Amino acid sequence: MKLSGEALAGEKKTGFHEDTVKKVALQVKALADDGIQVGIVIGGGNFWRGRTSENIDRVKADQIGMLATVMNCIYVSEIFRSVGMKTEILTPFVCGSFTELFSKDRALADFAEGRVVFFAGGTGHPYFSTDTGVVLRAVEVEADVILLAKSIDGVYDDDPCKNPAARKYDEVTIDEVVAKNLQVVDMTASILARDNKVPMWVFGLNEENSIVDTVKGNFRGTKVLV
Repeated sequence: MKLSGEALAGEKKTGFHEDTVKKVALQVKALADDGIQVGIVIGGGNFWRGRTSENIDRVKADQIGMLATVMNCIYVSEIFRSVGMKTEILTPFVCGSFTELFSKDRALADFAEGRVVFFAGGTGHPYFSTDTGVVLRAVEVEADVILLAKSIDGVYDDDPCKNPAARKYDEVTIDEVVAKNLQVVDMTASILARDNKVPMWVFGLNEENSIVDTVKGNFRGTKVLV
């Protein structure tokens, strides 16, 4: 599952809104209690939105963004633990004793032990977004589906915030997403999902019980099919 940092910040748009994070935690706990294995990638937009000054090198800006995702995962992991879940945070680079180093074997072992796994730090390389990070990790751990919890409730043919007549898709193929540049995820992530046949379900995080409903079959978003 991909969570946006901005969504976790609530109306403040920066930092964290604990009530929002706790609502997410309780939904994920319901899934984990049913034996569903959940891995989570969190964006860093509540702290850092890429290079904001010409005085900052792009590589350094991306590294700051990677560290923002680590901070987010540490925080959200603690809220998850507070409601009774076991968690692990994996990163593609060493963070001292804060996290464990990612490997597929470690992630699968954590899943087998009933832990919710946070994949922090993106891909570990500049020029790749957390969109690419979530698809890459999904491919590596052989996930059944990627859940994209967004601020809007699905995929539209235009920006629904700017165009009230924008049409929402119930289903759309990943080839259409690429051809029409529908921006479900960035182009690199879209092609990676297409080539590895990983479906994506897009839904609104702010809708009541949307995570549980999505997994349990009461889906109200858009299915991106492969």
